[in-house]
Amino acid sequence: MWASTVGSLLGGVFGTVARIRHDKPLHPRGTVYDAVLRRVGAPEPWEAEWLDTAGEDHGLVRLSRSVGLPRPLPDVLGLALTIGGSSGDRHDVLFATTGLRPGARFALLPRRDPFTVPYGSLLPYRTPRGLVLLAAVPTTRGRFRLLAAPPAGRWQEFATLDLTARPGPDEAIRFDPVLHPPPGLSWPPALARRREPAYAAARRV
Repeated sequence: MWASTVGSLLGGVFGTVARIRHDKPLHPRGTVYDAVLRRVGAPEPWEAEWLDTAGEDHGLVRLSRSVGLPRPLPDVLGLALTIGGSSGDRHDVLFATTGLRPGARFALLPRRDPFTVPYGSLLPYRTPRGLVLLAAVPTTRGRFRLLAAPPAGRWQEFATLDLTARPGPDEAIRFDPVLHPPPGLSWPPALARRREPAYAAARRV
């Protein structure tokens, strides 16, 4: 009950902000790159296809600033990934600048340079082996290591993410990680009820 109520309130807030801006309520401007994700599989299986199996995914990455504050002011930065599945379906994963230590994985941290700071999923996904957080950590400019960990456990690499093309125009992409999770991952029902109304409000605008 509480999750549905919170979700409805968030949806109302996001919808109001989007109508005032005539745009997305958060991350209104961004830069879009072609991207290739190469999965090697997690060293310790999660029983989740996307984390455990080797493969290659192609899609887009959008880098953005959450509130849209002008540079050089710090802002919470976002890395949004959308990829296509083998059967033509779509999978979205959203990251924001967080810490990597257990006490900082659930904290949004303002940053300046999108290519030198770590990103985290902020909220955990559900797998048959338990809850898992995801992270994207830069290694060189335009390449990230993708990591998975229990909420308080150690990180393990399962993929690399390469931005393969020069930045293009900011496309009208509406990401929705609740409706389009990667294979084998799902949202705990309480978190889904809190998050989906906000994404739905943004999609309507």
